[in-house]
Amino acid sequence: MIPDYFFARVHQASSRRTPSEARSFFAQCRRRFTTTPKLNVAPVSLTSPEAKAAQAYCSDLVRKSDSPSYTLSHFVQPHALPAYLAIRAFNIEIARIPDIVSNTTIGQMRHQFWKDTINKTFAGNPPEEPVAVLLASYMQDTGIKLNKTWFQKIISARDQALTRPAFTNISALETYAESTYSTLLYLTLSALPLNSLTADHVASHVGKAVGIAAVLRGVPLLAFPPPPNSHSNNPAGMGLPMTRDRQRIVNLPYDVMSQSGVSEEDIFRNGGNAQGLKDAIFTVATRASDHLITARSLLKEIKSNEEPDHEFEHQHDEGHAYEVSQQAGQSQDARKKDLERAYGTIMGPAISTQMWLDRLQKVDFDIFHNSLRMTEWKLPFAAWWKNRQQTF
Repeated sequence: MIPDYFFARVHQASSRRTPSEARSFFAQCRRRFTTTPKLNVAPVSLTSPEAKAAQAYCSDLVRKSDSPSYTLSHFVQPHALPAYLAIRAFNIEIARIPDIVSNTTIGQMRHQFWKDTINKTFAGNPPEEPVAVLLASYMQDTGIKLNKTWFQKIISARDQALTRPAFTNISALETYAESTYSTLLYLTLSALPLNSLTADHVASHVGKAVGIAAVLRGVPLLAFPPPPNSHSNNPAGMGLPMTRDRQRIVNLPYDVMSQSGVSEEDIFRNGGNAQGLKDAIFTVATRASDHLITARSLLKEIKSNEEPDHEFEHQHDEGHAYEVSQQAGQSQDARKKDLERAYGTIMGPAISTQMWLDRLQKVDFDIFHNSLRMTEWKLPFAAWWKNRQQTF
């Protein structure tokens, strides 16, 4: 996961330090490698030791912090796996910033660091950071140019959520999901490479469902933040800074809370027993389910040689540029081929999210129920079966 020379340096240093000093030194080395660009390096081949170490780091990070994505990586086309892992690791690094900074200003500085990292990576001068090294190596070896705009869009959306974590209405929540989780799918599709209006249309709905479900998952953690460092990815005792004591918030859309008659104060006092909370969770979860239903309908229509019943609303957004033939009306065979190539990328998040929504329904939309935070052990089997059926 970390280059051998780091371990050699740690061993040499630790022999002259007390155990506590050695742990602190190792933590500093680890932190420098994972977050601080000491040097800008030229892109290297995917077969080089540097790129292999970067891929091992990203793979381990995804395995530990986003186990569904790690499990579902087996359904991604093998040649695109380095890009998939780099993109998912990038998302983890950005998503966990609020958990590891002491205040908003430092969080914004970390976001700016990642913006600069992406700019340097696409300029062919990536910093010595695993995500940057792996992305640059992938683009150099394959000749596939990913979309820098989409990386920056994800960072900007996360930065806005850092300062304004609540959503005024459910449309604002959908916009956030589109700017983060849908955009992650666009990036992964572009790494195949696949530039398809049809695939992006399906990915948009799946990503919105995933993003809405992710916000629901975070309700208990944001309303009742655990003690510092208890849900950070920083191992305890490694000398890394403690996470900040976060202010308690409820990130459900205000319009839904108002319609359901639920208040923040009642949630803070009574948790899952707050009056109207289950109704609010049901309303938001239904919107996520609606997007999955729409995605399935699109898949069914294309398989049946039918025209989609609505247009892709984001086809003219920045970063989306399609051939004239796609915008004018793509042939049914071309649409089917695009979906076949995109299936492994889109299917996984859709299945994982649907399984979680089903569990939420089984506990009567009690978002604080302990079972909702357990790993879904059925996911590999469900994904394998759906993959055989080419559905989700």
